[in-house]
Amino acid sequence: MYDLTGFQRDLLYVTAGLEEPHGLALKEELEDYYEKEIHHGRLYPNLDTLVEKGLVEKSEKDRRTNMYSLTRRGQREIEARQKWVDQYVDQ
Repeated sequence: MYDLTGFQRDLLYVTAGLEEPHGLALKEELEDYYEKEIHHGRLYPNLDTLVEKGLVEKSEKDRRTNMYSLTRRGQREIEARQKWVDQYVDQ
């Protein structure tokens, strides 16, 4: 996960946390967090990068909507990152 941008890392976490992670839902969650508009030209290329890295899997819900889900590798990366963060942050 060290080679991801902060935005890609946030996108990975949001994908993991949503019940039905599709592009618009991911966009809305990130807009709430960043408190600004996330353009499609930023969102989808970063999702594609996560897919290419084997962290997220992309599937088709219907002809207009893609769904995204964490792969096992993506889940392991999140768990490893959380373990690393826990070393430095009191809970």
